[in-house]
Amino acid sequence: MSQKIPRFILNRTKKALLDYQMIQDGDKIAVGVSGGKDSLILLMVLRYLQKSLRELDFKLWAVTINLGWEMDFGPLARFCESIGVPYEQVDTRIGPIIFETRKEKNPCALCSRMRRGALDDRAKELGCGKVALGHNLDDAIETLFMSMFYEGRTRTFLPRTYLDRKDITLIRPLVYVPEKNLSIMAQEKSLPVMKSPCPAAGQTRRQLVKEIIDHVEEKIPRVKHRLWLALQRIETDHLWPDLESADFEEEE
Repeated sequence: MSQKIPRFILNRTKKALLDYQMIQDGDKIAVGVSGGKDSLILLMVLRYLQKSLRELDFKLWAVTINLGWEMDFGPLARFCESIGVPYEQVDTRIGPIIFETRKEKNPCALCSRMRRGALDDRAKELGCGKVALGHNLDDAIETLFMSMFYEGRTRTFLPRTYLDRKDITLIRPLVYVPEKNLSIMAQEKSLPVMKSPCPAAGQTRRQLVKEIIDHVEEKIPRVKHRLWLALQRIETDHLWPDLESADFEEEE
């Protein structure tokens, strides 16, 4: 498998790394590898940069959090070995706890927190001060709209976040890259993408919001690009102030 990275993806990733100072010399980075296309490409890009950027010396570990479903992560281990990145698998019971024990109606938020907690803990055990996640541009936009639609707040995740409780910095190097470009690369490279066994896959709030945004994109071409720009051009003087009294009852 060719490890050459498409120029667009590489340039967008390097710009995000530079804009938010995500990686410094001497960093040890745990890369969350779920088996999805985004995390596989993230690992490939970071490995490419690790070998090509002479001014930066950093180390990488690939870490998979096994949620407790019956899955063969052998393809991931072999993929990591093929590109020269050490691989770790952390076995948990997160999936059965959420779906069988707790029977969560909206499982995604809790699953994300538990999965991230397990990833952060393993990163600390490996001596890593940073954790890299494969969130892309579409994820940032979807998170913004999910917050607005379901929480009544205007917020999304940050490209770089310091977690003081765990002394870990989260970085999202693909945050400038549209999902469509990642899908094309995954197909062209025949990456070992693994299908999620999650019972909620394809039926989540995020999936609904994704479909809404895709529909708008059909009606308004390049709307995702403009939404991405809007995340970086926030005019706070033209947003309403945050008032405690703003929590009104819904109209009958």
